[in-house]
Amino acid sequence: MSRLAIKMCGLSTPETVGAAVRAGATHLGFVHFPKSPRHVEPEQIRALTGAVPSHVDRVAVLVDPDDDQIARLVATGALTALQLHGGESPERVAAVRRLSGLPVWKAISVKNRADIDAAKAYAGAADLLLFDAKTPPGALPGGMGLRFDWTLLRGQSIATPWGLSGGLSADTICEAIRLTGAPLVDVSSGIEDAPGIKSVDKIMAFCKAVSAC
Repeated sequence: MSRLAIKMCGLSTPETVGAAVRAGATHLGFVHFPKSPRHVEPEQIRALTGAVPSHVDRVAVLVDPDDDQIARLVATGALTALQLHGGESPERVAAVRRLSGLPVWKAISVKNRADIDAAKAYAGAADLLLFDAKTPPGALPGGMGLRFDWTLLRGQSIATPWGLSGGLSADTICEAIRLTGAPLVDVSSGIEDAPGIKSVDKIMAFCKAVSAC
C-alpha cells in the first residue's frame, strides 16, 4: 500500500458512512453477525454503500459463516472483500475465497508471539491478515476495544499483507503505528460513543490523528 490505509469498521448509518468517506477512510467495514451490536443485514449493506465512491473498499465482517451467508452477501454486489473473524482454518479461508470470488481477510486473535507465528499458516489462503486482541471466552471475537502487546509485531517478517486492530483510537493510533509499522489500521470501538453507536466527531478525529502521526 502506498500510504497508510484506514478501515472504519462496524458502520451502520448513512451519516457515519458519509463521515468515514469524507474523513479519508480507505476501507469501510460492515458487520454481519447477529450477536454484535453492529450487525447489519445484506440489504442494509447494499443501501449504505450505494453512494460510496468506487475507490473506497467495502468489507463485510463475518464469524464462521456458512456458504449461504456468503452467497447472500456476495449477491448484493456491494462488497469488495470479506473479513473472517472466527475460528476459520486456512482451508476454510481458501474455500471462502473460491466461493465468493472476492479477496478474503483473516482476523488473527493475538495474546502472545505464538499467535503471530501461527498466522503464517494462512499464507496463500488469506489476502490480508488482521492482527487483533484475543478476547475472553464467551465474549464477542472483536470490537471490544482490547489491545495486545503491539511490540510483538516489531521486526516480524510477515509475507502476507497485514493490518492492525484492537484498542485503536485517536489517542493511541500514533503509538500503534510507531510500534508496529502497520500499513493498515482498523478501528471500531475507538470511534464510538457506545457499542454500535458511531460518532461522526470521533471518526473525523481519528483520521486527523493518523495524518498527524
